[in-house]
Amino acid sequence: MELDDNVCYCYHVSLRKLVNYARRERPPRASQMSGCLNAGTGCGWCIPFLVKIAKDPDGFSVSGMTPDEYATARKEYISTKQPRNAF
Repeated sequence: MELDDNVCYCYHVSLRKLVNYARRERPPRASQMSGCLNAGTGCGWCIPFLVKIAKDPDGFSVSGMTPDEYATARKEYISTKQPRNAF
């Protein structure tokens, strides 16, 4: 994924915004990533990614996954009514 690709589709929050937020704020708890435009408070799909960004904003990458694959995986997560991810 590139920096301008969305990580949180519910609120259209890009990877760039999340990484910059994590670098600037250094949130002590991953749940505080929701302070960045409400990321993670919608469907919950992006929460595992927000946790990783919070832990290492400089080294984060969604390796091996294209934006289309990410979007498809999210759509599957929602359509199969998976339990909501939590921080």
